Amino acid sequence: MIKYLFLDFDNTILDFTKAESIAIRKTMRAYGLEPTDELARRYSAINDWHWKALERGELTKPEVVTRRFAVFFGEQGIDVDEKAVAKTYETFLSQGHWFLPGAEKAVKEELFGKYRLFLASNGTPVVQHGRMTSAGLYPYFEQSFISEEIGHSKPHPAMIHKAMADAGVTDPRQAVVFGDSITADIAAARNAGVDSILYTNGADAPDGHGADYVAHNFEEALRLILG
Repeated sequence: MIKYLFLDFDNTILDFTKAESIAIRKTMRAYGLEPTDELARRYSAINDWHWKALERGELTKPEVVTRRFAVFFGEQGIDVDEKAVAKTYETFLSQGHWFLPGAEKAVKEELFGKYRLFLASNGTPVVQHGRMTSAGLYPYFEQSFISEEIGHSKPHPAMIHKAMADAGVTDPRQAVVFGDSITADIAAARNAGVDSILYTNGADAPDGHGADYVAHNFEEALRLILG
């Protein structure tokens, strides 16, 4: 029986793709670069590569946070203080929120009060705490586990083990990790010996995803969780 839910944040509850696009456009303008859709997509690709490198253990978190901007602005021939850019970007990213379809109702009306809810995110504290506050989610989650504060990032099993220990989980069969990333959320759950639900936001789940269950939307997710 499910008792503990460890939910990812970005592109699981909130639309990170939209938030990222808005934040990087504001950051470009702040550093004298006129934002275009093409440049926004290019930053997203560079950013994604760096986070995947972190998951593979090829980069550290501080390297990811700053190096992505050195690469992006360097491609545009702009010399920047990458730490200053990172701070500017995180400030913009921490402001505002956009729920994915069905996510707000699922968390606040369907899951809250029935299950013990915890956030398990690979994001940075200033960004995730800001967006949690903006979205009014803190009353619904008992605790937030953010990789930079935990000292481990998904897919490292220590991220989930730490979260379960702090949550008081004594039987892993009562816990489920719910998230959109196969290489982070689903792999972390598998590495920690916990069941997982892959959230696809309407897309088809790729072969070999490794999740125990797949939810294409929050209606399917609720059916899986509530039974």
